[in-house]
Amino acid sequence: MLSLAERAVQVLTTADGRAKCALSRAHAADWRAARAAGTPLPVGKATPPDAPARPERPELLDPRDVPRRRPGSPAGRLALLHAVAHIELNAVDLHWDIIARFTDHPMPLGFYDDWVKAADEESKHFNLMADCLEALGSHYGAMPAHAGMWRAASDTAGDLHGRLAVVPMVLEARGLDVTPGMIDIFRKAGEAGPVAALEVIYAEEVAHVAYGSKWFNWLCGRDGTDPKEVFHSLVRRYFHGSLKPPFNEEKRADAGLPPDFYWPLTEGADTGA
Repeated sequence: MLSLAERAVQVLTTADGRAKCALSRAHAADWRAARAAGTPLPVGKATPPDAPARPERPELLDPRDVPRRRPGSPAGRLALLHAVAHIELNAVDLHWDIIARFTDHPMPLGFYDDWVKAADEESKHFNLMADCLEALGSHYGAMPAHAGMWRAASDTAGDLHGRLAVVPMVLEARGLDVTPGMIDIFRKAGEAGPVAALEVIYAEEVAHVAYGSKWFNWLCGRDGTDPKEVFHSLVRRYFHGSLKPPFNEEKRADAGLPPDFYWPLTEGADTGA
C-alpha cells in the first residue's frame, strides 16, 4: 500500500495538468475512505522533487515578461482565466508538497486531512478553469505563464512555519482580496460560466487560508511562541516585497487572520510592529 507521502510525490511528478488533478482527486478519495473506515493510510516518508513536473506548455516567463492584457477585453478575460488556472495547478502541488516535505515534523492526522482536502479542491478548481478556457476555444498552456509561482515553496522548503505563513496566510489570502473583482469582470461581460467557477473557488479558498492559520497557530502554541510576532518575522524573511491593500478584511477574519497580522507588513508600516 502506498503511503500518503508516496502518493503526494506521484502527484508532484505528474506533468500534465488534467492527469495531475485526476491522480490528486483519486488519492484524496482513498485517504478519506480509509479515514472514514477507521484504518487511515500511513503517512510514511518520501522525497518530493525540488520542483513539480510541468507540461511543455505553458511557456514559463519572468513575471515582468508575461504579456499584460486589458481585463475588460475578451483577450484579457481569457488571459485572466489562464492565469487563475496556472495558480490553481501550482496550488495542487503546493498542498501535496507540504504533505510530503515535512513528514519529519510530528503532526496530528487532522493536519493531513486538511491539506488533502485543500489539494482535492484545488484540483477541482484547476479543472473548472480549464473547462472555462476550453468552452471559449482555448486551453491551459495556450499562453505564457508566471515562472515565479514555485518560489515561495523553494524558499520555505526547510521551514514548515515559514511555508504556512507565506503560502496559505499570504499568497492564498491575497486570492480572497482579488477574486471578487475578477468575478465582477466576468459578470459585467455576461459570462456565466467563469462567474460560477470563480464563485466556487472564492467560497472554498477561505478554508485553505484557515487551514494555514490554524496549523501555524497550533505550531506556535506547541513552541510557546507569539504567533503574530513569528508571522511578521517569517513573512519579512521569505516574502519578497510588502503586502498590498486593499484587504478583504471580512473573509480574512473568517479564515482566522486578524488585521494586526497583515497591516504591519504593508509598505510604510512600522517595521517594529
